[in-house]
Amino acid sequence: QVQLVESGGGLVQAGGSLRLSCAASGSIFSINVMAWYRQAPGKQREFVASITSDGGTSYADSVKGRFTISRVSAKNTVYLQMSSLKPEDTAVYYCHADKIITSQGTRYNYWGQGTQVTVSS
Repeated sequence: QVQLVESGGGLVQAGGSLRLSCAASGSIFSINVMAWYRQAPGKQREFVASITSDGGTSYADSVKGRFTISRVSAKNTVYLQMSSLKPEDTAVYYCHADKIITSQGTRYNYWGQGTQVTVSS
């Protein structure tokens, strides 16, 4: 059974930093693209950043230059370093894996349970 578990959320003042982690557990051989999404109250879930298995990254325009995504494939873990945080970054942040190859076959479209990030002004 594959699970994605996020950690690292919390309350921070504007201008501060946080690092989110997402660890995938289970009998995993590899994960294709890992990504972070966020959902603010009353809004749709939106893309934040993604990283491919060979390290290629992509960012939403709203976080470019402030957020950095990274991964340690050997640990099936992805990170999101968030700096220069703004109140508008307040949201529940979700980890996503598009394709996971496991000992029991290939699994698609996994989401974590989310971690709250609150940025105070």
